[in-house]
Amino acid sequence: MEWFFIALGAIVVIIVIWAIAQYNALVRLRNLVQEAWRQIDVELQRRHDLIPNLVETVKGYAKHERETLEAVTQARTIAAAPGSTPAEQAQQENVLTQALGRLFAVAEAYPDLKADQNFMQLQQELTNTEDRVAAARRFYNANVRALNTKIETFPVNVIAGMFSFTREEYFETEDPAARQAPDVQF
Repeated sequence: MEWFFIALGAIVVIIVIWAIAQYNALVRLRNLVQEAWRQIDVELQRRHDLIPNLVETVKGYAKHERETLEAVTQARTIAAAPGSTPAEQAQQENVLTQALGRLFAVAEAYPDLKADQNFMQLQQELTNTEDRVAAARRFYNANVRALNTKIETFPVNVIAGMFSFTREEYFETEDPAARQAPDVQF
């Protein structure tokens, strides 16, 4: 009978150690997702910081394109506002990307603007930033996938439920055109 209680105790200890390991793995994944989201936030802020300079450069050449410039500025303000969920941020970034596309279409009509060194540098910086946002989004979504898979997989889902781990949202766009970085080559 004594061996039975020793075996039962060993099984309980193994289960407790396994549960602790799974809890710690969930915490690590949640922290990776949060870190990845912060990286997206950094890259989006870089993008948002470039836009006013771009708008000012275009303003000097395209004074009568006020509506387009205001649309870009408004979309940037909304996208830069803190506190959005990944889905809301993705939607706001879609609107901003579309506004930037219109801005670059306006710039196409001004050959002097296309040749302006400041404008060319800004558009190159924006292209590089778009690439960095895309890489950060892929990293974030991979971590969300890993966390969500772990949360949904039995028996870890029991531990996740006990400690209120929830699924995270992917950062994705619904507009196929917005899935690509804007083409800013002139």
